[in-house]
Amino acid sequence: MDDTLDLMGLKCPLPALMTRRALARLESGALLIVTASDPLSVVDIPHMCAEEGHSVESVTRQEGRAIFRIRRKD
Repeated sequence: MDDTLDLMGLKCPLPALMTRRALARLESGALLIVTASDPLSVVDIPHMCAEEGHSVESVTRQEGRAIFRIRRKD
């Protein structure tokens, strides 16, 4: 089962920080689905993932939110 994280309504830098914290609790290779409404999250979350070595599998934008599928590093 995928883990999900709802960050709707939170502003920068909280979405990236909370995503980092959630990924740290997951097992290697686990999938995290993050939903965020902050426009800067489409920059901040992928940047944090690149720095940490996680893989952003997809980013979908719809109706004022972005949905990230992130695979935790092995």
